[in-house]
Amino acid sequence: MKIKKAIMIVVGCICLGLGVIGVALPVLPTTPFLLVTAYCFARSSDRLNHWFHGTKLYHNHLESFVKKEGMKISTKAGIISSVTVLMGIGFFLMARKGIWIPCMILAVVWLAHILYFSFYVKTIKPC
Repeated sequence: MKIKKAIMIVVGCICLGLGVIGVALPVLPTTPFLLVTAYCFARSSDRLNHWFHGTKLYHNHLESFVKKEGMKISTKAGIISSVTVLMGIGFFLMARKGIWIPCMILAVVWLAHILYFSFYVKTIKPC
């Protein structure tokens, strides 16, 4: 059990670092990394979990989503735009080489992201 907890802490810290970098870099999605961080810390360390829940990152990017209240429009736009850019690059590179089946799979995954964030995740109106 201790090895599993150690692995979860390491993965959580790596994802936290990537999430922090993602705040400054628009092509790196912040929210998915912070969700993985929250998952890992919740299953590995109460102390890290409580610390993470008290951070500004958690409150700005995850708190409303975790409470099933929804997401801010800016957060949704950031996720959708970064997913679109990254998947678009992958699609373009594969299409140039004539690799069409993975292109279609990537297009379906992209469409699923757009539909999920557009219709299933509630949008919180700014106060």
